[in-house]
Amino acid sequence: MNCRISDAEWLIMKELWKESPQTTTKIIEALSMETNWSPKTVHSLIARLVKKGALGVDKNSGQHKFFPLVTKEECVQEETGSFVQKIYEGSIYNLVANFIHDEKMSATEMEELKKLLDEKLK
Repeated sequence: MNCRISDAEWLIMKELWKESPQTTTKIIEALSMETNWSPKTVHSLIARLVKKGALGVDKNSGQHKFFPLVTKEECVQEETGSFVQKIYEGSIYNLVANFIHDEKMSATEMEELKKLLDEKLK
């Protein structure tokens, strides 16, 4: 499965990672607080995710129920790798250095990163 999904599709997936399976009606209701999407938009996004292999559908009940076929971790890993490749030419070092130099990392975050690196080097 290719986890390359749009920002809008991420909202659908995040809802289903929280709770699944869900009907389209329940997904629409859950997303109504953060989007102003029409039901048709949600149906289209769900259909795209099914076509991409990110969602499965249980057709055995009265209403179709959707569930993730990929984990959030798998998608995060793929999206992160794609981002690092596109923006930082594949260099994790350049990514981290950018955040440190632009002071986007707090001292606490840097200390936690240092601990992770020290553990990895052991």
